[in-house]
Amino acid sequence: MAGKITPSMMCAPLDKIGCYVKAFEENQVEYLHIDVMDGQFVPNLMLGTAYISSLRKITSIPLDIHLMIVNPESKLDWFDIQPGEYVSIHYESTPHVQRALQTIKSKGGKTMVALNPGTPIEVLRYLLPDLDGVLLMTVNPGFAGQKLIPQGLDKIRDTRKFLDDMGYPQIEIEVDGNVSWENIPKMAAAGTDLYVAGTSSLFNDKVPVEESVKRFRSLI
Repeated sequence: MAGKITPSMMCAPLDKIGCYVKAFEENQVEYLHIDVMDGQFVPNLMLGTAYISSLRKITSIPLDIHLMIVNPESKLDWFDIQPGEYVSIHYESTPHVQRALQTIKSKGGKTMVALNPGTPIEVLRYLLPDLDGVLLMTVNPGFAGQKLIPQGLDKIRDTRKFLDDMGYPQIEIEVDGNVSWENIPKMAAAGTDLYVAGTSSLFNDKVPVEESVKRFRSLI
């Protein structure tokens, strides 16, 4: 279960996406993280349906779709969710969380609820039977390159204990936000299963992807 890498594709320059995807395939990276932003739930616009459709045409790596959009339950059909893909919806983005999760599940997707840094993990209590994973934001969502909110490490640890104590050890924890070389070991020790890798680790033109992935795996 532990130690899956999911590169944040919004960090890949448009003119180098093909090169990065090929390198990720060669190095058996498990997922590709797709940040979808609507300019309302977060103050930014990012990857959309056309990007997702095009990406699926050039790789068989399953997607890890992170929906930072309001009322995702009414928009899930837009994304042509494929069996085995992770789909995260934010707890804070809709009053109809379970409706969204049920729709994702009906399409064969793996269900995740994402939590902003200030959202307590206790909101998950009555959602646990519907979840395959929890995505913990360790920065405020919307922009890459932010510094880790220190309390995020405690939240990872507390979430793992909460899930285990509630009888759901199989629910995975994904972490998104400043997953850097310095922070990866700390996140691993706290109980992280999936790591959203961005500019602070995997996307570096000066270091080959093979070398970065090898270093990443050694740290987790």
